[in-house]
Amino acid sequence: MSGAWKDELTGVLKGARQAAAEAARWSPVFKRKLLLNIAAAITKNATALINENRKDLVAARACGISAAMIDRLTLNEKRIRAMAEGVRAVASLKDPIGVVLAKWKRPNGLRIQKVAVPLGVILMIYESRPNVTVECAALCLKSSNVAILRGGREAMASNRAFVKIFKNVLKKHACSSCLVNLVATTDYAALDFLLEQEGKIDLVIPRGGEQLIRRVVAKSRIPVVKHYQGICHVYVDKKADLRKALAITLNAKLQRPGVCNAMETLLVHQDIAAKFLPEAGRLFRDGGCEVRGDAVTLKYIPWAKRAKAGDYGYEFLDKILAVRVVKDLEEAILHIETFGSHHTDAIVTTDQRAARIFKARVDSSSVMVNASTRFSDGFEYGFGAEIGISTDKVHARGPMGLEGLTSYKYIVEGHGQIRT
Repeated sequence: MSGAWKDELTGVLKGARQAAAEAARWSPVFKRKLLLNIAAAITKNATALINENRKDLVAARACGISAAMIDRLTLNEKRIRAMAEGVRAVASLKDPIGVVLAKWKRPNGLRIQKVAVPLGVILMIYESRPNVTVECAALCLKSSNVAILRGGREAMASNRAFVKIFKNVLKKHACSSCLVNLVATTDYAALDFLLEQEGKIDLVIPRGGEQLIRRVVAKSRIPVVKHYQGICHVYVDKKADLRKALAITLNAKLQRPGVCNAMETLLVHQDIAAKFLPEAGRLFRDGGCEVRGDAVTLKYIPWAKRAKAGDYGYEFLDKILAVRVVKDLEEAILHIETFGSHHTDAIVTTDQRAARIFKARVDSSSVMVNASTRFSDGFEYGFGAEIGISTDKVHARGPMGLEGLTSYKYIVEGHGQIRT
C-alpha cells in the first residue's frame, strides 16, 4: 500500500516543481481573473460542497471528535459564501511578485534592486478545517506558488471537493493541474516522506494542535513556519471602560472558542474586580462557559471552580476560561510573559500610558488595545485570507498573507565592472 502513495506523491512533487516555474510567469491580470473564476465556482457549487461536508461530519461524530473540532469542520451556506468572498478579496489584493522592495546605486556604478519572488512549493499540513484548503490554495496561486495540501482525515471529502473546483478552473485556463494538490492518504508515513523532500518542497506550514506542529518540526528537513499554541490573554485595566471590557472579553472567548486567537485567560485589575467580575461571570455562565479562577475571582464569581496551576498557560480550545485578579499592570505583563505563547494578547484601558507600556513590553505577534483577540486573523488584517499564524521571528510573524509567501532576489546591473 505504501508503494502506491509513494509513487503518487513522487509524481506530485515532480509536477509541482514544473508548475512552480509556470506560475512564476503569470501576470497580475491573469491571476486576478483565475481567482475570481474560482470564487464564482465555489459559490455555484455550494450545495454539492455541503453534501460532501455532511459525509465528513457523520464520520467525525461517529469517531467522537470534540465539539470544537466539529465546529471547525462544519460548512454551511454562510461559511461557503465567506470563503468565496475571501478568494475575491485575495484576487483584489496588490500582486506581491516582482515588487521592487528596495533599490540603490553603488559608488562603482552598480545598480542593485531587491525584488520579491515566489517561494516555490509549499506544503500545508492542517486539521479539520476545510476553509484552510481554500485560503491556502488561493494565497498560493496569487503569490505564484504551488500548494501541496495535507488535510486531516476528518475533512477528506470536503477537501477533495474544494480541490476539484480549483483543478477544474485551472484546467479551463489551460494551467497545470499540479498547481493545487491534495495528499489523498492520511498515512503518517506519507507525511514523513514529504517532510524529507528538501529541495523539492520549499516551505512547510502546519496549522493545528501543538502535538501535530511539534511532530512536524521534529521530522522536517525543510524550513517550518509555525505557532505551537494560542494562549491568548485579555487584561482589563483599572481604567477600562467596563462596558467595552465586557463586550471584548465575551467576544474573545465565546465567538469561536475552538480557534487559536480565542482568549484563554482573563486578567483583571484588583481595583475594578468587584465591579467587573460579577457581571462578567454572569454573562460567561449564560454563554455556557466554565470559569476557573483564583481565590479573589471566586469571591466575586462564587460558582466558579478553583483554578489549578496548569490552567494558566493552557490552551483549552473550548468554553473554559482561566481568570486571575492581578494587583497592577506590571503583574499582568509578568503573567503574560510567564504563561503566554507570544500569539495574541490584549489590554482594555482608557489610560494611554498603560496602553503604551503594554504595547512596548508584551512580546506577542499581535498586541491589541481595546479590541478582541479574535481580530488576529489575516482576513481581518486586510490580507484577504491567511496562510497561517506564525509566532516565529524569522521570515514571518503573526497572520501570514501574501507577503509571507514571498522571498526575494537581488538584481545587479552594471556596465562592465569587475572586482579588484
